[in-house]
Amino acid sequence: MFDALTDRLGSVFRGLRGRGRITEENVQEVMREIRTALLEADVNLEVARAFCDEVHKKAIGAEVIKTLKPADVMVKIVHDELVQLMGPVDPKIPFVSPGPTVLLMAGLQGSGKTTTCAKMAKQLISKAKRPLMVAADLKRPAAIDQLEVLGEQVGCPVYTERNHQNVVKVCRNAIKEARKTDRDVVILDTAGRLAIDEEMMDEVAKVAYTTNPHQIYLVVDAMTGQDAVNTANAFNERLELDGCILTKFDSDTRGGAALSVKHVTGKPIKFVGVGEKMEAIEEFHPDRIAGRILGMGDILTLVEQAQEQFDQDEAAKLEAKMAKGRFTLDDFLSQIRKMKKMGSMKDLVKKIPGMSDAIGDMDIDEREMVRMEAAIESMTPKERANPKIIDPSRRRRIARGAGCDPSDVSQLSKQFDGMRKAMQMFSGQSLTQRLKMSTQLSQMMAGGGMPKIKGKTSQTRRALSKKDRRKKRRRK
Repeated sequence: MFDALTDRLGSVFRGLRGRGRITEENVQEVMREIRTALLEADVNLEVARAFCDEVHKKAIGAEVIKTLKPADVMVKIVHDELVQLMGPVDPKIPFVSPGPTVLLMAGLQGSGKTTTCAKMAKQLISKAKRPLMVAADLKRPAAIDQLEVLGEQVGCPVYTERNHQNVVKVCRNAIKEARKTDRDVVILDTAGRLAIDEEMMDEVAKVAYTTNPHQIYLVVDAMTGQDAVNTANAFNERLELDGCILTKFDSDTRGGAALSVKHVTGKPIKFVGVGEKMEAIEEFHPDRIAGRILGMGDILTLVEQAQEQFDQDEAAKLEAKMAKGRFTLDDFLSQIRKMKKMGSMKDLVKKIPGMSDAIGDMDIDEREMVRMEAAIESMTPKERANPKIIDPSRRRRIARGAGCDPSDVSQLSKQFDGMRKAMQMFSGQSLTQRLKMSTQLSQMMAGGGMPKIKGKTSQTRRALSKKDRRKKRRRK
């Protein structure tokens, strides 16, 4: 989302790094560029102006013009101010005992409200909670069907009353049902409209008054830009919002809504939708987002994502195999698939501190991973355990099965052999040495040092031998 803003701010700070000392006029020039970058990112005008005034005040107060490293001081000031602009935020849900804890989801039609309910339910289930989703959008029958399908997908029951038109009664009955069935969280999926109208506002206000929810979240679409901020303002006037959930956070929108919502409405963003999968919802941490915007990475989110995918016992077994040099292509394939669940390769590498600038201009083809998987799957179990036994004939067969060149299969085999040796060394090192090696490997990957598997070429037949060519000439 913040790629354009990150690039603009990065160029501003790179310009500062070229100077030993700067003047107050230089600081003002930098602030003009930062203000322009924020406005281009669709940040609210008043927010951009207030942000830049505050940064300028702190920059002069911190005597940036007297330091030998003005760029580093400015980055620190801008980072802290971004955190202040978007926070403070406590994304934790305050669960009550005895339950159920009631969460009310409000928002316009098409903002991703129903899908967000399912994502939230899945996240709660992973935390050993027992949620119940409630189809409280009675105006749109398809919304009830959609919630039931998503409920089945994430393993969460859905409470419905198709014969009722009284949404308040349905929500009240759902909470009673949750108590009977020992459900500790109730998620109310309320009705939305294409635009804000009085009827919708009255309905959601009545539901909030009757059910007395412990948290009211407004679901807004990041791609609507400043309209998302206006929507949040309108809902906040009628409901006592506890926070916002920003959907389509992984889109290529300019990101102004994320930076403006808290300042304009006073209500923070608490969760963000980062993809279409049901697992794709994250808690919103302003300090981590500020780090991403400034190209400083987001190692904490990366670690949390890895912990969700990699089991500790499994990791210990893998460590033992690596130490003995028994790491196979089957193990490698398993790791590739788990990494794919964590997100795109480009996003993962960007979360590594210091890698954002290196990866910026690179074109990472996600299909490389797919072709690599296909090549490994085309091998026999013995070949996956020891790629060195693959002869030229088998190499051609594997290449045909994977849709790549035989040279790519050979390259994959050599690459894996080198990686296995590196992993054996890696397993016996201290934490400091591991971090150093990880950084070196990351830099090598960012610099294009790792070989790529090419797509299928026009060569689909094996090369003819001299004997075969002579036979072909005779036939002619």
